[in-house]
Amino acid sequence: MEKELNKLDILKIKTKKSIPSLFTLSNMACGLMALLSVAQEQFVVGCYFIIGSYIMDILDGRVARLIGAETEMGIELDSLSDWLSFGIAPAYMMYEFALKGYGIVAYPVVLIYVICGALRLARFNLKSLSGENTKKFFQGLPIPAAAGVIVFFILSYSLIEDDIPAKSINILSKQMPFLYGIFPFIMIGISLLMVSSVPYVALKSGNIFKIKSPVSLLVAVSIIFLIIFYPQNSLFIFFILYALSGIIYFFYKLFFKRNEEN
Repeated sequence: MEKELNKLDILKIKTKKSIPSLFTLSNMACGLMALLSVAQEQFVVGCYFIIGSYIMDILDGRVARLIGAETEMGIELDSLSDWLSFGIAPAYMMYEFALKGYGIVAYPVVLIYVICGALRLARFNLKSLSGENTKKFFQGLPIPAAAGVIVFFILSYSLIEDDIPAKSINILSKQMPFLYGIFPFIMIGISLLMVSSVPYVALKSGNIFKIKSPVSLLVAVSIIFLIIFYPQNSLFIFFILYALSGIIYFFYKLFFKRNEEN
């Protein structure tokens, strides 16, 4: 009887630990579906599958912490899923969408992004296992944010191709052809930011979204308004600004420290 109870307890523990992995594997499945969609030249559908990966990626960590089922295997599996969904899938998507015309020159751009994404995730895992990661800041641009720049650029550009001006921010729409032309450089930039030591506020911590004053409330309402009425454009702007925020903060800290020393 006691052995049966022990077996039942072990089964409960294993089941509990496997629940977050269902979300992680769903993340991976969405990444694969994004690749298959791009192979059929269904870029918008592919983007929405990657957005599905975002949702699963947020849920797996939250569920694991909620039920106390965080494991080393879960961390590794999460990184593999993220590399597929936010590394390989967006890189291939961008290649087919805009870089293919550059010929062999496009290969290093895509390769740099995928390699930097893998290095970023490997570094994150090492820091997580050694307890060096902080909840407030990340070292280097997180790979989901880098993928966000690509995904929401494609969705924003698709609005122009589909001739839907009502859903576009006019100023941004006019800049889309220019951004399309320089996107290889943008892609290299976000790739290098992933492996940099530039600090980024951890979006999952929720600190960035705290309302601390009437001004921050006004900004929050404005952002919500933009996301509701111009989701593709506003989220593209958000991810670009987030990518730039780390650089601005890095130089601000550098300048501030120098002033203190002087």
